[in-house]
Amino acid sequence: MRDLVNLRMERLVYVGGIALLCGAMVGCGDLSAKPKKSPNSIIGKTTQKIGEFDEKADKEKVSDSKVRITSPVLPAMQAYGPALEQISKTVIKQAIDLFHATNGRYPKDYDEFMSEIIKKNNIKLPVLPAGAEYKYNVEEHKLEVVTK
Repeated sequence: MRDLVNLRMERLVYVGGIALLCGAMVGCGDLSAKPKKSPNSIIGKTTQKIGEFDEKADKEKVSDSKVRITSPVLPAMQAYGPALEQISKTVIKQAIDLFHATNGRYPKDYDEFMSEIIKKNNIKLPVLPAGAEYKYNVEEHKLEVVTK
């Protein structure tokens, strides 16, 4: 009985070794290769495009930047946009607060915000998914994310 078990074990090791050798010879492909990214992908792309928020003229919906998971299959994808919004708003708030502490005032208008905060500090925000846009709210001194 013991010889039968040893024989089976030897065969299993032999067959497994041949399988590994064949796999190495044929090649399983380059496992270190990165998958090709779609040219339409927004992942990793940045922008300095920030519009001026006008509550009266704009009919866009202001995002609350909350994560809402509605699909058990795609939670990471559904959290991606709101997470980017929260991070971007935090970065801009910190830059505005620093400007306020340094100058004793907030940027007087959209143009000063763009030149003294965005351009001067070379702030680049991640591109948002689904047509959402960044807009600067001059009256409230904060970054808004709007969707159409």
